[in-house]
Amino acid sequence: MLQKHTVGIIGCGNVGIAGAFTLFNRDVASDIILVDKDERRAEGEAMDMMHAQAFSEPVTVRAGSYEDLKDAKVIVIAAGTGRKAGESRLDLLNRNVSIFREIVEHLDRHAPNAVLVIATNPVDIITYAIQKLSSRPDTNIIGTGTMLDTARFRAMLGQYYNVDPRNVHAFIIGEHGDSEVPVWSKASIGGLRLADREVLGKRFDRKVLDEIFEQVRYAGREVISRKGYTNTAIGVCIAQLVETIFDDQHSVLTVAVHMNGEYGIDDLCMSIPCVVGHSGIEGRILPNLNEEETEAIKYSASVLRESVESLDI
Repeated sequence: MLQKHTVGIIGCGNVGIAGAFTLFNRDVASDIILVDKDERRAEGEAMDMMHAQAFSEPVTVRAGSYEDLKDAKVIVIAAGTGRKAGESRLDLLNRNVSIFREIVEHLDRHAPNAVLVIATNPVDIITYAIQKLSSRPDTNIIGTGTMLDTARFRAMLGQYYNVDPRNVHAFIIGEHGDSEVPVWSKASIGGLRLADREVLGKRFDRKVLDEIFEQVRYAGREVISRKGYTNTAIGVCIAQLVETIFDDQHSVLTVAVHMNGEYGIDDLCMSIPCVVGHSGIEGRILPNLNEEETEAIKYSASVLRESVESLDI
């Protein structure tokens, strides 16, 4: 690796470590620093990965503090706490906000120029809160948003059409949650819009394709019902987003960003296709939505608005 790239991971739970391990295996970073309130947990995770260094690229993984993140170009936030018995979703949100207020104070002091990648759920709300709490530009605070939903969408459409998912151009926008929106009007394979004609021997059957979307929408809970949590796929998404920033790829990704009037939506964070590069969000792509999709993304915004307005920030 010609250039030294340092990435910080805050939060050594299932998601944070999945992201760190993917970065370790993909030779994206030369130095991975794990920060967790439980220092021994961070040390143990770092030791475990380093024991495999003989079979990997020269990547150093170590436990550290906020002070050690001063040279980090990208910092992933995967910290947070779960819901207690009898606690409402709003109570959980505001308890997490108090945690992130402390984290942001440390990061603004020790790594003010780093791009922050937010992976903690509910990711749209947490991204919005961190943008409000931090002094860095909103374009340097990016939520993973519907990256995972979009990946699932392309994977399942690829299975249905029996084609490489990397050649399926389709995306999910809006909330990373139940109100997310599939943009059927722009979905295509090999330049052919799925809604226009028969593609690869299959006509556009909205009922069948809506069933595929329902599998996408509720994929997370299906995984959780079987293994107790999701971490592998979101870990890959985190690594992909970090690599996109490090390599200045100018890739188009559906990430959670601050809305500034797009589709008539303002002062919220939700996912739209964005150009991501070395300085974070470098551009926004606004596909022309049909009437159904426009109404759907506005409804998604209204769902998020209810939570945002109740935040204690």
